Amino acid sequence: MYLVNYFAVGVGSMNESSEKKNPLLLYKTAISDFNKSAEKAFRQGTTANQLISDRSSFIDSIIKSAWGRFHWNENLTNWRKTRISLLAVGGYGRAELHPHSDIDLLILLERSNYGVHRENIQSFVTLLWDIGLEVGHSVRSLKECRSQASADVTVLTALMEARTIAGDDELPYKMVRQIGPKKIWSPKNFYRAKLEEQKARHKKFNHTEYSLEPNIKSSPGGLRDIQTLLWIAKRIFGTHTVGDLVEKQVLTKSEGATLIQGRDLLWKIRFGLHLVAKKEDDRLFFEHQQALSIMFGYRDSEQLAVEQFMQDYYRTALEINYINGLLLRNFEELTVEQASKITPINNRFQLRNDFLEVTRDTVFLDEPAALMEIFVILGNREDIYWVRSATIRLIRKHASLIDENFRNSKEVTNLFLELLRSKYHLFTQLRRMERYGILGAYLPEFGRIIGQMQFDLFHIYTVDAHTLQVVRNMRRFRYKNQEQQFPIAAHIHHQLPKAELLYIAGLYHDIAKGLRGDHSKLGVIIVRQFCERHRLGTWDTNLVCWLVENHLMMSTIAQRKDIQNPSVIREFALKVQDQIRLDYLYSLTVADINATNPSLWNSWRASLMRQLYLETRKLLRTGLEKYADRNDYLSQVKAHALERLQEHQITPDEALEIWQSLEDDYFLKDSISNIVWQTIIMKEYGLSNRPVVAIRDVTQRRRNDEGATQICVYMKNAPRIFASIVAALDALALNVVDAKIVSSKNAAVLDTFTVLDLNGAPVGNKPFRTERIKSKLLKYLSTPSQPNLSSGRRTSRALRHFMLKTEVTIIDNVDHSILNVIAPDRPGLLAKIADIFVEMNITIINARITTLGERVEDVFEVSKNGKSITESSINQRLKEKICEELDLHVARAGT
Repeated sequence: MYLVNYFAVGVGSMNESSEKKNPLLLYKTAISDFNKSAEKAFRQGTTANQLISDRSSFIDSIIKSAWGRFHWNENLTNWRKTRISLLAVGGYGRAELHPHSDIDLLILLERSNYGVHRENIQSFVTLLWDIGLEVGHSVRSLKECRSQASADVTVLTALMEARTIAGDDELPYKMVRQIGPKKIWSPKNFYRAKLEEQKARHKKFNHTEYSLEPNIKSSPGGLRDIQTLLWIAKRIFGTHTVGDLVEKQVLTKSEGATLIQGRDLLWKIRFGLHLVAKKEDDRLFFEHQQALSIMFGYRDSEQLAVEQFMQDYYRTALEINYINGLLLRNFEELTVEQASKITPINNRFQLRNDFLEVTRDTVFLDEPAALMEIFVILGNREDIYWVRSATIRLIRKHASLIDENFRNSKEVTNLFLELLRSKYHLFTQLRRMERYGILGAYLPEFGRIIGQMQFDLFHIYTVDAHTLQVVRNMRRFRYKNQEQQFPIAAHIHHQLPKAELLYIAGLYHDIAKGLRGDHSKLGVIIVRQFCERHRLGTWDTNLVCWLVENHLMMSTIAQRKDIQNPSVIREFALKVQDQIRLDYLYSLTVADINATNPSLWNSWRASLMRQLYLETRKLLRTGLEKYADRNDYLSQVKAHALERLQEHQITPDEALEIWQSLEDDYFLKDSISNIVWQTIIMKEYGLSNRPVVAIRDVTQRRRNDEGATQICVYMKNAPRIFASIVAALDALALNVVDAKIVSSKNAAVLDTFTVLDLNGAPVGNKPFRTERIKSKLLKYLSTPSQPNLSSGRRTSRALRHFMLKTEVTIIDNVDHSILNVIAPDRPGLLAKIADIFVEMNITIINARITTLGERVEDVFEVSKNGKSITESSINQRLKEKICEELDLHVARAGT
């Protein structure tokens, strides 16, 4: 219908004078009108399927018309040598054109006589580009098609989808015969090549459907997984569509319907994605997720509209991935396997060529507990590679047998606990159980969270994927090759009385995500029901419930409190109570952080967790009742520091003289290593008008960790020193993770900043880099009363789409206040906060800076005139000022 007005009139041919007819405007107008009509139709509810087909037909007409403007096969006396055809290949060959899809063409020649048609081909392709079509084209002879397809399976795949647009009709049939499975790429070899191609593609996406910003086309469970199945099936069976596979009973009707529904949703998303991105873009970026959720009619409820939309996507991808794996297994059995070797296991299961299968089709119907038993067998037999496709289908088919009687069966619950104690590949079995519909049916509370996303940069997986990753990390602690990365967790794991209790806590620590209320407390109720159903003892149940309720406690204390302070360690130890709980909690916390976002686990966070664990373990071993008082601890710290300083030729008298200007809190709240280093700095440089900047990398004891970089600034006190330093560090692209501010009695400041680069690593032993840091700091500190607070860093694309409101809470202590700031992460944010403190005459004592995805959670110990900020009006004004200024700063940084 779109073409009538433009082509019925006749665009003209090359015989007509270009002065009479200029076709470019006609073509461009037709394409523009079609695109506008298609977008309007899509927004009004026309299916993507219909519009994709319409677009392919429309482009066919445009290209046929353009092709018809040229005279081909002019050598009529020798026409067989000059025959030429125009073919659509790739997605265009499948007639699957989205708004900005590539238009791939093959110009097919009978022989390699390019000179005959060179001028026409060049003019034809130029015309297509001039009218606004983004065309990719190749020119090949029949012989070249065969040779190039023989050498490259991707060329073969494109040619397999070729469709004639114009020109000679016989040539394409000749090409099809030349590239057929009897000539090149047997079904067996083609299957193996496409399988390796898919494995490589999935590896780029960490083998998960659940990436934060998935690729609709290429991620696991995406359109390419469906196309891969159809390509292989075409090579084996000569089929073309999902319906053909159902007719041949390669797919069941249910599987065929699921695959078509999944494809239709992905087409809808991809079509809408091209419209909102205004270009070919198959990546579902955050901003596109929000736009599409609105376009598709999702609305915020208890769950954000964008989270509802993405849950539908993730569940669809999971289903497609399941069918993809099932059919690939089936294709392998058909094309690769030869003679069968059967090894009995019991009267329900047997091995066929290292693949597990049922002994009869009625096994699960006769003995439903076998639905759990099969995974126990897989978890305890390393010699079993996988499950045969027919048995996978039976598992999926009989998942409906899992009801309350099944869940409460003593035999089944014992089998599930046995699975958790299995020797091999627990994560793999749980993942398979999820794909085959068993895990969500057996644990309905887990089924609820399948595909549930959290729209932020902190959680890079859906809740179910994150949960299974936690269990996977826990299992990794068992392996010797993990001792370098996770030394304490690896050591602990072998000493845990019952590792399965850790796995249960891992499975349930986030089980209440998405429910109203505190997910940690709600999770306790849910996991207690699990423990009761599985008949766990009182001690086991109480431990698991305690772990679920407190799974955030250790990371929160390590990252947000001053763990150099003995009182913080004692407070944590009182909550933990014993070594066993500490071991379980540490293992859960490390596994959880790494499964939330692997980039969070840098050497700095590792050192915080390690220090908190070791100090708490020491206190638990000596006994909480033997906790040293303040004066004893102060004496111990000074004695150890003096001993270490003598190794650096600083006598006790010299050190004590330097320390006279420092308050006792300095020794109580910092490490001996820092005290020694800073004393050396004060002794070597003394206090002068020129600031002293010292830099060192700190590594972990008994290990070769990268650690972090410490920067110490020693100078006479002046306004805005802290603001100047953090502004300079931000300009240097360094992230502050910790800051200790010491004001001495002799009007000096001793500020120590712990920093990491943007990759979470220390600066390292790079003289050029350290000199640049010193130079920048000295420049900024030369006029601290007028700091340059502007950041040279740009806000990343992802961060710009998270506009959280700033939250501030203030808690009063005896001699200082604790101020918590939660805000969107933006360059220059810390410098802005520091400047507000100066403006309101607030002194910073310590700062702990934590970046969690798109937000920061900063904790400041502050005082006013050396005291806690108790006056409510000042507290309120400080809160309002920080919120107003940071929200404005975030808004400006996002533009």
